[in-house]
Parts: sequence; C-alpha cells; structure tokens
Amino acid sequence: MNREIRLAVRPSGEPELRDFELATTDVPQIGEGQVLVRNTWMSVDPYMRGRMDDVESYIPPFQIGQPLDGSAVGEVVDSRATEIPVGATVVHFLGWREYAVVDAAQATVVDPYLAPEEAYLGVLGTTGLTAYVSLTEVAPVRPGDTVFVSSAAGAVGSVAGQLARKLGAARVIGSAGGPFKAKRLVTDFGYDVGIDYRAGSVAGQLAQAAPDGIDVYLDNVGGDHLVAAIDALKVGGRIAMVGAISGYNATEPVPGPANLFSLAHKSATLRGMLVSHYLDRFPEWIGKAAGWLADGSLRTESTVAEGIERAPQAFLDVLGGGNVGKMLVRL
Repeated sequence: MNREIRLAVRPSGEPELRDFELATTDVPQIGEGQVLVRNTWMSVDPYMRGRMDDVESYIPPFQIGQPLDGSAVGEVVDSRATEIPVGATVVHFLGWREYAVVDAAQATVVDPYLAPEEAYLGVLGTTGLTAYVSLTEVAPVRPGDTVFVSSAAGAVGSVAGQLARKLGAARVIGSAGGPFKAKRLVTDFGYDVGIDYRAGSVAGQLAQAAPDGIDVYLDNVGGDHLVAAIDALKVGGRIAMVGAISGYNATEPVPGPANLFSLAHKSATLRGMLVSHYLDRFPEWIGKAAGWLADGSLRTESTVAEGIERAPQAFLDVLGGGNVGKMLVRL
C-alpha cells in the first residue's frame, strides 16, 4: 500500500492540520519510460504555502483532494527506463507520498556515496544552490563586505552565512527567532553576530551590529527585515530577494517597503532570485560543496520529522520557525 498527504481545503491565513488529509492507495503501476520510486526522504519548504492558494504564480497551485508534491529522494524499486536501473538513488519532485511513479526525464540519479542521500534535498539540492547563486551572482559578495542574512538559521540561511565567509566577507550578520537560534548562528553557521528579531527592533539591532552599514542582504523574510536592510544599505549595496515568509499567511495584499526609493540615491540593486532559473549551475555547486562537506568546512543541520503522517505538522513548524537548518521528513 501507498500513503500520501492530500490538500483537504484551502487555508485562509495560517494553515492548520485539518487542511491536510492522509490517504491510503494502492502502489501505482509504471509505464514505459517510467520508474517506481520508494521515497525515503522528502523536503518541506516555506514556498509551499503559496501553492495552497488558488492563485497564478510561477508554479501551479496544489489541487484540493490531490496529493501535494515537492522535492524527494528515494530508491528505484521498479523500472521501465533503460537509463535508470532498479536500485538507483534518484531525486525528483513527487514527494508527500511513500511511492511515486516518475518519468525518467524528471528523475535525477545521484551518488549516495558522495554524501548522505538526504543532502540532495538540502545543501546539495536547491537549498544550497539558492544560497550559492544568491551570493555569487544575484547579490555578489566581494572581499571585505558586510553581509546580512534573514532567516539565517533556516535551510538557505544556515548555508549562506558560511558561504559569505568563504567568499571573503569581513562581517556576517544573521537574524533568527529566539536566543537559541541566534547563538547557533555564531557557534555553528559562520556568523559574527546573531540578531534575535523577537528581542527588539530589527533596525535597531542591525544598526548596532553594522554601524557603518551593509553591502549585501539576502532576504528570506521581507517585511521589517527588508525595510531595515534598505535603510542600512551602503552606496552600491546589493539585495537578493529569495523569500518573504513574513507575508506568506497574509489574507490581504502585503504593502511594499516605504523606503524603496532610497535604493535609487544609493545606486543599490534589489534583484529577485528564483532557483529554477539557475539549475544549470548544479554541477558547479555540487563540485564545490561536496569537497567542503568532506573536509568539514561546510556544516549542515537538519530538523527531521519521522513518517509521512508527520509531514503536515513539519510544514506548520517551518512556517512558524520551528526548524534549524533544513526541514525533512524521513519516510
């Protein structure tokens, strides 16, 4: 039998467990050019909140009564595709279920001996690639820069701080929720300063941490973090807009920052970053990151929920900041 998580109703505002349902089905049959994958790990990501709303976006919304989807890794247990044998480990986009029928063209064979298979959903997956491209191309870090990262203890942020250091940043500042996470930024993830945004004004704490301003901001949050970063930005500063989790549960349009025009007189840039536009950079990133993982100079962490039935709670925890590093479900 196969178990899968379906969208029961579209949430209004903050999602609840009752918006999901756990369904049991037969293991699906495969056709020519397809593989059957027994999923072993699945990714849980904040962007999935937007897909629960029936609105047009860069990726189709989830459908009521149908299984959710997202990145997953697993073992091929049946194959009618000559290029992918039984026993191969593959990454694909049909998570939120225990077994998935995947077209061979949509499955990527990965090397489980290079790194643990779950790493391909995190540091060696789109999470790590997002941090890498953001800080090398979208808002490139230059030697001597002061860098600010929001949601810095999350999947992207926990990698970004370490990358900024490798790229020559002189000072790396991160924001996270709560004193425990703020401390972990410094002790484990390469940051010089960890700001606890729950402890006071983000703008005030950022001004204290970077009295001369910042050169680069990697934005995962939006809202007051983006406002504070724009105010703190130096002339020629650069912002990579990756996410805006502070507004994901909003029921009304979220207003933009009132200080946006200050980017003009600072000759600064704010550039959006959608990782699907940079998938061709995967070989470059994996080649570097695998070496850093092997020599211990790149540290990663995951928060793991056990079993498909825990996936909805894991999703709610991500939206509420209940994870350090990448949120994963072990199936």
